[in-house]
Amino acid sequence: MIHTEMLINGHLIGGVCDQSVGKQVVKAPYDGKTVGTAAEGTEQDLRVAVDAAHEAFQTWRRSPRRERQALLRRIATLVRERAGELAELLTKEVGKPILWSEGEVARLAVTFEDAADEVSRFGLEQMPVDMDLRGDGYRLTVERFPIGVILGIVPYNWPFNLAAHKLAPALATGNTIVLKPSQAASLSTLELAKLIHEAGCPPGVVNAVNVPSKHVLPVARDPRVKMLSFTGSPPVGWMLKKELAEKRVSLELGGNATAIVAEDAHLDWAIPRIVAGGYGYAGQICIAIQHVLVHRSFYDRAREMLIEGTKSCPWGDPEDRKVVCGPLINAEAADKVMDWIVEGVRLGGALLAGGIREGNIVTPALMEKVPDSARLCCQEVFGPVLTLAGYDTLDEAISRVNSSEYGIHCGIFTTDLRAAEKAFREIEVGGVIVNDYPTLRFDNMPYGGVKRSGFGREGVRYAMEEMTELKAMLVRTV
Repeated sequence: MIHTEMLINGHLIGGVCDQSVGKQVVKAPYDGKTVGTAAEGTEQDLRVAVDAAHEAFQTWRRSPRRERQALLRRIATLVRERAGELAELLTKEVGKPILWSEGEVARLAVTFEDAADEVSRFGLEQMPVDMDLRGDGYRLTVERFPIGVILGIVPYNWPFNLAAHKLAPALATGNTIVLKPSQAASLSTLELAKLIHEAGCPPGVVNAVNVPSKHVLPVARDPRVKMLSFTGSPPVGWMLKKELAEKRVSLELGGNATAIVAEDAHLDWAIPRIVAGGYGYAGQICIAIQHVLVHRSFYDRAREMLIEGTKSCPWGDPEDRKVVCGPLINAEAADKVMDWIVEGVRLGGALLAGGIREGNIVTPALMEKVPDSARLCCQEVFGPVLTLAGYDTLDEAISRVNSSEYGIHCGIFTTDLRAAEKAFREIEVGGVIVNDYPTLRFDNMPYGGVKRSGFGREGVRYAMEEMTELKAMLVRTV
């Protein structure tokens, strides 16, 4: 059993014996056993954290780059030293298969290191102005400055690394941050905040407060909160953006990614990657594959390979190193996935494999001929379900992808550079992944969606740009 405290102004709040602070009991989604307890705060605690972050900003904004870089590197070092225990906690708390948990912790360290690398080169440049006749004798300096307190909302599915994609850019740019974990993954995110505190983070620069979601909007309206960085569901994200119309907001929301398998694709590579990208971590990834479009020239062969891959995809106990598909986060999530499968069949779709409920586990499910009216086709299932369909031309496949209200990533398996270029130019998404699954993300690449999938970009340098204000200084030197 583990107990985690909140971090406010450099103090760990809500120890296991502190009866003045509420305690959240966290149970494992796989077997329902108690994983631990987390300190649970109030709206007032969140406001106190904003007070602390605002006060700390007055100093941290002027901190030398070497100090920020050194802190980021110390955090990365501590993450690597504690990688085993962090991965174990993650697997128990959210049911992420252990190999995926180890991968997330490895990326967590890389994300802080990427930010440390960026500190030495980010946000300062000189530009010539003497191409204009009026520019003789002038020097132009352009610099990015931190904006202040950032409120970061973290989801349950990547409670370490998606927290890092808010924390690391904020630290690197001289901003301060108040982090609200998902209550489905409070232990992991609060444990990361504690690690950052132990790395020597100055009081108030990073704060982490575990509170119910209802407390976010009232505090986000505080004029001292200069930016809301939200990762979560589209309905909540767009509601927050509407309510905070005059505030800087970054939204990383849902998706229903497609993998296009072109007529020249190597199926022996593509199909296993699609299986991993659709069923890994029970599909609880906003760029998990939900739709597979296969060229009709080898549709039947790909179909049989996908059926076999679905049936043989290991599922079950997330602590088993062979498991790819573990449990959904809770019974409500599993209910939703099963409801959508049943609806898809009722509307005329065919369940080719899987789709069996065991506790919070839904076994990997492959469906065919699912009509466009089914929620599986037009919304995000956030579960281990793939829909399969054929196409005749690349234009048809692109049109089908673009008909979605969402758009973060799309994958295309092809050896034709012209097809890859066409997909890149014409598919309405934030990123096109060629010859791999759309579930692939590197932490220094720009990441984000279009349409209902979001607003703004993460990826360390790109988040640093979102969290800073550009300012120019023009100096007459003669």
